[in-house]
Amino acid sequence: MYLLAIDQGTTSTRAIVFDKQGAKQGQAQIELPPSYPQPGWVEHDPERIWADTQAVVQEALKAAGLKAQDIAAAGITNQRETTVLWDRKTGKPVYPAMVWQDRRTAAFCKGRQSPERERWLAEKTGLCLDPYFSATKIHWILEHVAGARARASGGELAFGTVDSWLLWKLTGGKVHATDATNASRTLLFNIRTQQWDPELLEFFDVPAALLPEVKDCAAAYGATDKALFGAGIPILGVAGDQQAATFGQACFAPGMIKMTYGTGGFMVLNLGGEFVVSKNRLLTTTAYRLDGKTTYALEGSVFNAGTAVQWLRDAVKLIRSAAETEAIANSIPDTRGVYLVPAFTGLGAPYWDPEARGAVLGLTRDAGTAHLVRAALESVCYQTRDLLTAMSEDAPAPTELRVDGGMVVNDWLIQFLADILKIPVVRPQTVETTALGVAFLAGLQAGVYRSLEDIQRLWQSDRRFTPTMPAAQADALYDGWRKAVARVRA
Repeated sequence: MYLLAIDQGTTSTRAIVFDKQGAKQGQAQIELPPSYPQPGWVEHDPERIWADTQAVVQEALKAAGLKAQDIAAAGITNQRETTVLWDRKTGKPVYPAMVWQDRRTAAFCKGRQSPERERWLAEKTGLCLDPYFSATKIHWILEHVAGARARASGGELAFGTVDSWLLWKLTGGKVHATDATNASRTLLFNIRTQQWDPELLEFFDVPAALLPEVKDCAAAYGATDKALFGAGIPILGVAGDQQAATFGQACFAPGMIKMTYGTGGFMVLNLGGEFVVSKNRLLTTTAYRLDGKTTYALEGSVFNAGTAVQWLRDAVKLIRSAAETEAIANSIPDTRGVYLVPAFTGLGAPYWDPEARGAVLGLTRDAGTAHLVRAALESVCYQTRDLLTAMSEDAPAPTELRVDGGMVVNDWLIQFLADILKIPVVRPQTVETTALGVAFLAGLQAGVYRSLEDIQRLWQSDRRFTPTMPAAQADALYDGWRKAVARVRA
């Protein structure tokens, strides 16, 4: 029994074939370059995403020595909030994909914000009025692409987050659907009723004719067109990347918490069946929906985590690869007071400041490359503490944090994280938990797994990092971070 995961992320598109035990059998990955047409604008080419998806699936199957008919089920996990509108007849996008990091709708949001409106949105969606989410991106495209609004109202166009775009293409245009987790990130979906909300559609001026059908995370989503891979592969699982990672980390009990480090950083705390509105500017979201039953979560989002390291590599060329950063950070005892605030696209939770921009503070004449590199890694840990502090005021403080994503192979980073958080941090054996999570969802629908308990038994720890830094030192370092953030916001 083999499961295929399509993991379409912000910086790459990849496919992984897993066996029933969750072990990788084949993998392929292609980097996805973004474009930045103007400051604060971030776009992807939807057709490039589609072409890369076909390529990595074929390569992953080849690497595993398998054919399409050997795959019991496939799942799709994706960068959330990223918005695509396309023509239902031609399948062609009407505009580039507006990436979740895109901030061009900041003025739209600012002009409509009020305490009453924020409470209204939070009670319905668990979210806040921010350019991060899909609704304002849809509105922007409808207003700025000639004829788009009329075509959308007439049912000629379709909207989807990346999962929905790929479902449409994979099924040859037969399926226009999404899952409850991706729907919950649009600002158009009422996560209490689990329905598209007419009042929200009216507020954002989005025609209902654009919207996909919303299904459970483990459900029948059709099958891939036989012409693509030689046989139809059942698509039986869909989840946004952070919810898929939560599932892959087996955070099935209320109070369990994980943090994924990729382009951004995302902390998710399982709330069980209880809808809780955060008092600390965190988001309430759908963790997963199975058999019509919704499990909720609190989420905090860091907009720039891995991008801080990419900036060091690509923009200022202080490193040649991310792998170098661990040795560089270990080569010095501290940053000598240097702080890097990577607010390249604003600050996420708990600040929600789209106007903030990145800065390096505390530079002295003897600060060098190593100090900047270490400061970039430390910034990821400080932003995690921002989230954990806010989350601990909304729910019981967690006793440990499960981590995953490409950055967590860096032992120095995870040890510093445990020190700054002052709680143990646990790294699983499989750090690609986003792909693993959606494979688990597809396998659950296919009958490969009978229950969440079956999946829970497959999760295994690789290493547990416990705090070693004196608490007073950790607090002093974090206090310096808070002061640096305050100066960036000012």
